[in-house]
Amino acid sequence: MANFLGTAPTIGSSLLDSHLTPRPSFTSCTDPSKFLVPNVTDPAFYCRTNFASASGDKDKEQVVKFAKGTTTLAFKFNEGIIVSVDSRSTMGAYIASQTVKKIIEINPFLLGTMAGGAADCSFWERNLGMQCRLYELRNKKRISVASASKLLANTMNSYRGYGLSMGTMVTGWDETGPQLYYVDNDATRLHDNLFSVGSGSTYAYGVLDTYYRPDLTIDEAIDLGKRAIYHATHRDAYSGGINNLYHVKETGWEKIHAIDVNELHYEFADEKNEMVA
Repeated sequence: MANFLGTAPTIGSSLLDSHLTPRPSFTSCTDPSKFLVPNVTDPAFYCRTNFASASGDKDKEQVVKFAKGTTTLAFKFNEGIIVSVDSRSTMGAYIASQTVKKIIEINPFLLGTMAGGAADCSFWERNLGMQCRLYELRNKKRISVASASKLLANTMNSYRGYGLSMGTMVTGWDETGPQLYYVDNDATRLHDNLFSVGSGSTYAYGVLDTYYRPDLTIDEAIDLGKRAIYHATHRDAYSGGINNLYHVKETGWEKIHAIDVNELHYEFADEKNEMVA
């Protein structure tokens, strides 16, 4: 098996011929829990060369372009946490999908959001779900939100420089109450009461900073979640589709609604025009 893999042609060989010496170890090919890295001598160099965003440059000239463009937000209040997202996926100016599920249901008490590369977010948050389940089986108790976010941050730290693109919020309810963390592909891990991630986050923050307060009622919090997504999708061309909104409470998360943002326009447009006038 090893000899066969060692002589097999490498996918993407035309991109970087000088770094295509087969790697001595093929553990990542046979172990489903490992991330399949480029079969070259220096995977980090390969990714930095062919994925410009890994080296901090723009996407314009990179060989493989990430599907970026989204608005995700979450905030903590006295009755739990509201998680609200859009559902549009874009590849440059092209709208690839209007029905992407950007909230990953990790377990009945944990949620994760997707922003950045769709494949990276989807894969690693489902991988986090596996790690959380293993923790529960080994320790006979539910994992805390802090521990779950730390597991994801540790995983991201292991793959720094490999060109991943991910900005996610990990939120849930544990023994300490509602908790909200932000984790990205650089292994940055932040804990706060309010986050918004994505190309439309600037517009969402404007609404959240204006109306957010910890003592919101559940109805007010739900209204704020969809209001922020509406204004972001109205101004950001890379956000749109369906507004999916979840409420995280002591008994677990609950999906509140999935509303087309075009319908939200009729709910908030008159209000917006009055504010402008």
